[in-house]
Amino acid sequence: MTKSELIAELAAANPHFLAGDVEKIVNTIFDEIAAALAAGARVELRGFGAFTVKHRHARTGRNPRTGAAVAVDAKAVPFFKAGKELRERVNQGQAPAA
Repeated sequence: MTKSELIAELAAANPHFLAGDVEKIVNTIFDEIAAALAAGARVELRGFGAFTVKHRHARTGRNPRTGAAVAVDAKAVPFFKAGKELRERVNQGQAPAA
């Protein structure tokens, strides 16, 4: 599902809101999550999951084409861990993998 599809579904499910207002709400939520992660905070949505920032140390990588050593800088990456309720809803009705 894309962001525009999410906005369209929310607008259809809530006809008392204008589509533009729904778009502003969704954008505000995403912006606040991104701002919190940029500040190094953890964002937890009960029943859905938690967004955190993981820090990757600087390392020496390899260019796959030439095999030459390449310096990879340290960086912070966003990480999402699904909550128990979300995992159960996703796995509901699916046979366990053998």
